[in-house]
Amino acid sequence: MVNAVKVFKKTAPNGKVTAYLSRRDFVDHITHTSPVDGVVVVDHDYLRGRRVFARVAVTYRYGREEDEVMGLNFSKELELVNTEVAPNTGQIQTNDVQERLIKKLGSNAYPISVALPENAPCSVTLDNGDESSSHPMGVIYELKLYVADSKEERPHKRNSVSFAVRKVQYAVPEISNRQPQTLVSKSFTLSPGKLNLEVNLDRELYFHGQPVEAHLSINNASRKTVKNIKAQVVQHVEVTMTNNQFSRVVASLESREGCPITPGSNLSKALTLNPIASVNKRRFGIALDGQIKDQDANLASSTVVAAGKNINDALGVIVSYSVRVKLNCGAIGGELTADLPFKLMHPDPSATKTTIRKMQSTDNFEFEDFARLRRGQSVADD
Repeated sequence: MVNAVKVFKKTAPNGKVTAYLSRRDFVDHITHTSPVDGVVVVDHDYLRGRRVFARVAVTYRYGREEDEVMGLNFSKELELVNTEVAPNTGQIQTNDVQERLIKKLGSNAYPISVALPENAPCSVTLDNGDESSSHPMGVIYELKLYVADSKEERPHKRNSVSFAVRKVQYAVPEISNRQPQTLVSKSFTLSPGKLNLEVNLDRELYFHGQPVEAHLSINNASRKTVKNIKAQVVQHVEVTMTNNQFSRVVASLESREGCPITPGSNLSKALTLNPIASVNKRRFGIALDGQIKDQDANLASSTVVAAGKNINDALGVIVSYSVRVKLNCGAIGGELTADLPFKLMHPDPSATKTTIRKMQSTDNFEFEDFARLRRGQSVADD
């Protein structure tokens, strides 16, 4: 049995330009970014000396459209790429999917490959908590293929094709398997001794959908009593355009098992948390990696930068996660809080699935008409 290769297809309103994309994700591998590639079909008679150009624009919306009053504008659109892609003047390195598409579609088919600049931000959508809002907040990419005499010419809707694409990051093999841990203590006024809390995780990297298990070790050498334990997974978001930072709790639980922890007592236990997007729908400020209307949208992945670079220099929306554990000692004693950062990402599909070159060389394609509101999936995701 031969697996069909999913290819995304879209045709211009005048029917003269048709684009086929084998993937709609720019994949950031930290050291480089994989391009979006495919094939564009355009009739020679329609071109008449004109060219096909590819334009990638990123819209950075950092405020709700409903709040744009008295001339205020809470979005910026930047053109990152505008380049000629067809007819091809030089040799373009093609992959197996492109070669098979060109063979199937004929002489009017041209291979295309569009790459992003190195510092382009990753795609992140911020939930604005309102279903009636027309434009989501965050970083949104659009790839447009159009026919024109020059790239400075304004694209016409009738002979252009637009795709909603994403820039995504996958977990890199270089991330260590170390076990994060932290130790915090709290002393009390006019009371001898300290309350000690040690928290550790099984690993630094978790994949979306996996439970996060925090191991707690509590040593109460004080004269206060611990009444209950609260554990949370906190999503930290930084919007670089406005230098705004905020946090949202995406998973939490409260436990009284083993409590109260009296003076001189010790307690060791594990708490399991499940940070998933389905229980955080319509909450203002939650960062997602897909459109809000998508059924399969996940929480946004942790932002990762190359070794030697500062994560604060990243652009767009910077996302990070931490496990937060609180020991409640009552109204007078207060709380002892420990924060332990970890990474939440997608596994790299190319590391676990066979490549296109290992598939049988047939023309077995599954063409899917492009739906704008659907989350972009690359061929490796199927």
